Amino acid sequence: MNATAFLARFDNATIASPEARAAASVLREHGLPGMREEAWRATPLRGLYEADLDAPAAPVLPPVLAAFPAPRLVFADGRFAPALSAATDRMHVATGVAMLGLARPATDKLVALNTMLATDGATVEVAAGTDAGTLLLAHLATGATSHPRHAIRLGAGAKLTLVDYAGGQGAYFHNPVLEVALAPGATLTHLRIQDESEKSYHLATIYAEAAEGATYDSFLLARGAAIGRTEIHARLAGPRATAHLNAAQLLARSQHGDFTTVVRHDAPATISRQTVKTVLAGRAHGVFQGKIEVAPEGQKTDGYQMNQTLLLSPRAEISAKPQLEIYADDVKCSHGATVGELDAEQLFYLRSRGIPEAAARAILVRAFLAEALDPIAHEAARAWMETLIDPWWDNAR
Repeated sequence: MNATAFLARFDNATIASPEARAAASVLREHGLPGMREEAWRATPLRGLYEADLDAPAAPVLPPVLAAFPAPRLVFADGRFAPALSAATDRMHVATGVAMLGLARPATDKLVALNTMLATDGATVEVAAGTDAGTLLLAHLATGATSHPRHAIRLGAGAKLTLVDYAGGQGAYFHNPVLEVALAPGATLTHLRIQDESEKSYHLATIYAEAAEGATYDSFLLARGAAIGRTEIHARLAGPRATAHLNAAQLLARSQHGDFTTVVRHDAPATISRQTVKTVLAGRAHGVFQGKIEVAPEGQKTDGYQMNQTLLLSPRAEISAKPQLEIYADDVKCSHGATVGELDAEQLFYLRSRGIPEAAARAILVRAFLAEALDPIAHEAARAWMETLIDPWWDNAR
């Protein structure tokens, strides 16, 4: 099956809104992403187009979600599940397809697919000057396709920590889109855990816009999905706005993981930081594409990105593509990439102290990831991530 045949699955979908009809026109004319497109050259989607997806089933709330110390919004196969959710009065929450106008379905085909097929989502608004604490946004998948559409809007000086979880069972396609609008001085800490089924396809797109002095601080832990891709577009629209786009990818067997970012500095004295750590075992393939764009108005920009990869198998592969596109003359921008294996001397030292080889390798992998995890100040989220990282090596053959 090719991309055209895959799209034909949705010919009978209800397409009601003007935005959905426009997105459908984009897909009819241009189709879905293919390897001829530069941004998708390293991440072919043939497996998705040919996949036999499971039928949806009744979702079950995992104990770790039920026990997480925060109010939660739970979506099951793309639809809000009020029986599994527990809202809060520290923010305004509404459900339904949410669009802030930041995403670009005319040029992003997966966003167009989401716009055409989205049936539900969450809009979260935090009033100016309010520290809304933590919110858990969870998506549970059991089969078929889901296209949730979410929006986060923070008023001036507002704060929110969003713990964004995706997991499920079986073969399915999860294509979420999130738009984030931050008013002056607002701060969103966005902690994402992608723990999808290894039979699934997770293709997420995030658009974030930060006004003067605002901060979008994100971290992704990705260890699930047959093909997983997170694409983040962050626009620093006001002076002294900041974006942190950090990630850790843990991939084994034949998994494929792609972390793609575009940071646009459209105002003076803006800052962006990206640290991406990838650990690959088996025949896994990791991808990092990071682009820093500096507009002529972006004087005094400070942009940095670093991609570091640890190869645990001679059959694993990494594709790294850092990019700088600068149209201002007073900037400080840099990027780098490293690829290596476990340090043989460190491994020998641990083995000489009586530590079994598997445990020694796990210790060194955990040390490699420490730099990416260190900035996470939310204790419960970090502890959750560590419970996913620590046993990873046991199943990474």
